[in-house]
Amino acid sequence: MNVFELEKVQERELAPGFFARMVHSGNMTFAYWRILEGSGLPAHSHPHEQVVNLLEGTFELTVAGESRVLVPGNDVVVVPPNAPHSGRALTLCRILDVFYPVREDYR
Repeated sequence: MNVFELEKVQERELAPGFFARMVHSGNMTFAYWRILEGSGLPAHSHPHEQVVNLLEGTFELTVAGESRVLVPGNDVVVVPPNAPHSGRALTLCRILDVFYPVREDYR
């Protein structure tokens, strides 16, 4: 059994106001984000499929030009590979992003 204790995984700031703890399996990357209120991530894309799970807070996500304010515990967004996307934390947020395949740049 491969167990990760999140509190022992080093938190890194990967963009201003975006702090993550990364867990990698053989095929996927799990990014546990803590995002400060008002922090924004500019439009970008990557070859990975991404599943966005808002756990706490209010986050506005834009994918391929379509925006939505996510509701925690309800909205799950699948971002296709290479789709341009951006986001902004309207409040302090916690998000779990799952990427396939592994994000080698996040190791």
